[in-house]
Amino acid sequence: MPTEPNLTRREFITTAGVAVLATALPSVARAEPGARLTLGLVGAAHIHTPGYVKILKGRADVAVKSVWDHDAARAGKWAAELGARVVAGPGDILSDPEISGVVICSETNRHHDLVLAAAKAGKHMFVEKPLGITGRESLEMAAAIEGARLIFTTGYFMRTDAKHIFLREQVARGNFGKITRVRGSNCHNGSLGRWFDTEWRWMADPRISGVGAFGDLGTHKLDILMWIMGAPESATAVIRPVTGNYGDCDETGEALIKFGNGVIGTLAAGWVDIEDPVKLLISGTEGHAVIINDHLYYNSARAGAKSSEPYLKLPAEPKAPMNQFLAALAGSADQPLVTPGEAAARVVAMEAMYRGARENAWVKVG
Repeated sequence: MPTEPNLTRREFITTAGVAVLATALPSVARAEPGARLTLGLVGAAHIHTPGYVKILKGRADVAVKSVWDHDAARAGKWAAELGARVVAGPGDILSDPEISGVVICSETNRHHDLVLAAAKAGKHMFVEKPLGITGRESLEMAAAIEGARLIFTTGYFMRTDAKHIFLREQVARGNFGKITRVRGSNCHNGSLGRWFDTEWRWMADPRISGVGAFGDLGTHKLDILMWIMGAPESATAVIRPVTGNYGDCDETGEALIKFGNGVIGTLAAGWVDIEDPVKLLISGTEGHAVIINDHLYYNSARAGAKSSEPYLKLPAEPKAPMNQFLAALAGSADQPLVTPGEAAARVVAMEAMYRGARENAWVKVG
C-alpha cells in the first residue's frame, strides 16, 4: 500500500469532518415506511457482486432501477440480471431522486471518487470492502459519510457468525480474565486454483485493489479481531508472493499486532492454503476458546464452560450485511451495521501491516 503523508488519524478526521460539515448538507433521500426501496448498482466488478445481486433479486421490497459500470459489457450483464437499465455514468444514478441508496461494488481504486460523490448526493450506501486503497482516503470517505448522516455498511459478513458474536460477549463480560493473545486466520486456495484468471483478475493487481491476498482475506478477520479486542497500537508483518501466478502480487502473509489493551495478536491470510482449520483463538488467564473446523471449543470457569465437545449455546445470527443495509433503509433502527469509522480503521491498520512488511519494522497504527 502506498505510504501516506505524516498526518495522524485524529488530525485527519478533524480536518475532513470540519470540511464536510462546513458545506450545505444534501437532502437525504429516505424510503417511506412500507414503500419499495429503489436502489442503484454503482460498479459491478467485485467477486461478491453475484451474491449481492442474488439477495437484491430475492427481495420483493427492492427494485434496482439503474446500473453503471465503466465496463459496458459488465454493466449490461448485471442490468439484465436485475431487470434494470444501464446508464452512461454514475451521475445518472446519484442525481436520480427516486434512488435512495446505492450498492458500490466497483474496483477499490474507484471507491474514493464514487463514495464522495454519493455522500454529496445524499445516497445511503453499501460499499464492498475494503473502503479505500489508503488509510487517508478511507478516513476522508468516512468523514463525508458521517457528515452527511447517511446509512452505511460494508461486507464484513464474519460479524454475523454466532461464534464470533458469542466470543465478543464473553470477552466484554471478562470471562477470559486477562487476555494475553489472540490468533485469527482466513485463508483459501484461490491462487492455487487460479480463481483470478477471470473477470476478477483486477483483485490480484494491487495497483487496482490496493492489496493482494493478505489484505483481501485478512481484512475480514482483522475486523473480527478489532471488533473483539479494540484498536491495535502497532503492527508488523511478513507478506509475500508464493507461486508467482499473479506476478508480484502477495499471496500469503502473517502479521504480529500489539493491541492498545496489551493483547498480542497474530493475523494470517492467504490464497495458497489447501486447508485453514483453526480460524480463531483467544487465550486468557481464566478462559480459552478456539474455533477448529468451524466448531467452537470454550473453557471458562467464570462462565461455567468446560467443553471437550463443541460449544453449542450460541446466540441467534443476524442476517447478512446486505440484508441489514436494506432493513436499515426500510426504517429498522437496530441493525448491527459497520460504521464508516470502523471500515476506515481497518484500512488504516492493514496499511500499517503492509508498511511493516516493506520496512521490516514495527509501524504505529494511525
